[in-house]
Amino acid sequence: MKLVCPRDDTPPPGGHTGPKTTGRLPDELLSEQIRRLAVFSAVIGGLWTFGLVMDLLIVPVSLGRPRDWPDIAVEAGALAVSALTYLYVRYAGHEPDTKLTAGLGYLVLNAVFVTTLNTQALLRAMPTAPSVSWNAVLILVFSMISPASPRRMLLASLAAASMDPLGVWVAHLRGTTTPSAVFTLLHYLPNYICAVVAMVPAHLFLRLGRRLREAQEMGSYQLVELLGHGGMGEVWRAEHRLLARSAAIKLVRPDVLGGGAEGDARLILRRFEREAQATAVLSSPHTIQVFDYGMTKEGTFYYVMELLSGRDLESLVKEFGPLPADRAMFLLRQVCHSLADAHARGLVHRDVKPANIYVCRMGLEYDFVKVLDFGLVKVNARESVRQTLTALDHKTSGTPAYMAPEVILGEADVDRRADVYALGCVAYYLLTGQLVFEADTPMKMLMQHVQAKPQPPSRRTELPIPRELDEFVLSCLEKDPDKRPQNAETLFRLACGCRTCDTWSSDVARTWWERHLPELTGPLTYGEPYAAVSRTATAVVN
Repeated sequence: MKLVCPRDDTPPPGGHTGPKTTGRLPDELLSEQIRRLAVFSAVIGGLWTFGLVMDLLIVPVSLGRPRDWPDIAVEAGALAVSALTYLYVRYAGHEPDTKLTAGLGYLVLNAVFVTTLNTQALLRAMPTAPSVSWNAVLILVFSMISPASPRRMLLASLAAASMDPLGVWVAHLRGTTTPSAVFTLLHYLPNYICAVVAMVPAHLFLRLGRRLREAQEMGSYQLVELLGHGGMGEVWRAEHRLLARSAAIKLVRPDVLGGGAEGDARLILRRFEREAQATAVLSSPHTIQVFDYGMTKEGTFYYVMELLSGRDLESLVKEFGPLPADRAMFLLRQVCHSLADAHARGLVHRDVKPANIYVCRMGLEYDFVKVLDFGLVKVNARESVRQTLTALDHKTSGTPAYMAPEVILGEADVDRRADVYALGCVAYYLLTGQLVFEADTPMKMLMQHVQAKPQPPSRRTELPIPRELDEFVLSCLEKDPDKRPQNAETLFRLACGCRTCDTWSSDVARTWWERHLPELTGPLTYGEPYAAVSRTATAVVN
C-alpha cells in the first residue's frame, strides 16, 4: 500500500533504525503460523494414533498376526513427541520465532520416526523400483501449513529428506543386507525434490509478509492493533517508527469518500487536506490532536491522532446511566472550550454528538474531555455551506437526534449556532440518558426537532437538576437560531456562570474512575499503549 504523502525515512541519531524485519513475518502472520503449527502437530499426532491402534489392536485381532513391538514403540514415541509439541506451541509463553524453530525440529523428528519404519519395511522386502517415502509427503504438508524462512525451510527439509538414506546407511554399517547406494539415492530422490519445492510456499509467505508490512505503514507510523471498525472505516493503534509514541489511526474507506475517478480522488484529498490542516491549527487542549494525515494509492484516507484512554460519552451513559448535574456541567464546559476555539476561527464542527466527545484520563487529570472528528469547513463561502449540508445529509441516518432545525430544513445560512443546538441535545442526553425527542423513524424525529417544543430535562429524570441548568439546555434548543447563544464562547461563559454546578472536580472524578474504571487508574508505564481505547474506538468510525 503506497502513500500519496511522503514518508519520513530519516534514521535517528547514531544510524540505528531498529530491528531488521526484512526476513521476519509480521506479528499477524506469525500468530497465524503458530496456530497452524498447533493444528499440524495435532493432525500428525492423530495419524500416529491411528497407526498405533492398528498395529496394537486391529491387525493382531483381525488378522491374527503377532504384534510388531519395534513398530509400536516407534509410533508411541512419535505420538508422545506430537503431544508435547502441541502443548508447547499452544500454551508456552515463548516468542513465536522460538516456537517456529521448534516446529522445524518437530519436522525432522517426525522424519526420524518415519525413517525407522521405512527402513524396517525396506529390509523386510527389498524393493525392485523407486517409490515415494512418507517423508516426502511430510515435507510438502509442513511447508504448506507452517513454512519458515526459505533458508531455514530448505535446511530443515534437506535434513528430513536425508533421514531415509541415512537409515539405510546405518543398517548397512550394522551388517544388514541393503540395496546399493545408487538405488537408495534413486529410491529416495523424491524426498530431495520435495525439499527444494518446500521453499516455494516459504517464499510466498515471506513476500506476503513484506506486502502486509508495507500496507501497515502509514507515513511514519506502523499499524499495530485493530481497535474498532464501523460504517466509516477502521481505527488502529499505531506506533511511530522512530519516536516512542503511540497513536490512533483512523482509516476511511474509499467508497465512503465517494471518489471513483482519479480527479475525484484528488478533489477529495484536497478537501481532507484542508480539513485536517484546519483541525491541526486548533489550540484548545480539549480538541483531539491530529499528528498527520494522508491518502494511500488505493484511495484510503487516514488520520493519525493522539491515542486516548477512556470512554466516549454515548457509551459512558449507556454503561453507567445519566450523569449528575455537576459532572455533566464539568464536561460541557470543556466541550464548549473546544468548540469556542473552532468558532473563533470561523469553523464549525457539524457533527457534535456524544459519540464524538471522549472523556478520558490525561496524565493526572480525570474526566478530561477531547472532542473528536472535526469535519471542519469555513462557512463564509457558499461552496463550503453546500459541503457542510452534504456531509450532514450523508450522516442523517446516524445523527438526526442532534441536528438543528435550520440544518434539517436546508437553510443556506447554517452556521456555528447549529453546533450550539447539537450541544444542547448532548447536554440533554447526559442529564437524562434519553434523546430530546423519541420517534419510530429518523424522519419523524427530524420533524419534531423542527416543530415540537422540548420538555425541560428535569422532568425526564429522577436526578436533581438545578433550574439554571434547565434554562441553559433549553436556551440551546431554541428553534430560532437568533434566540440561542450565538456561539460556543458565549455558551462557555454561561456554563462557567452556572454556580450551582461547581462541586465536581478532577479529584472527585478520580475517585469515580478508581471505583468504576480501575483498569485506567493505575500507574502509566513508558511507551505502554492505552488498551482500553478499543472499547469505544468503534464510535470514532461510525
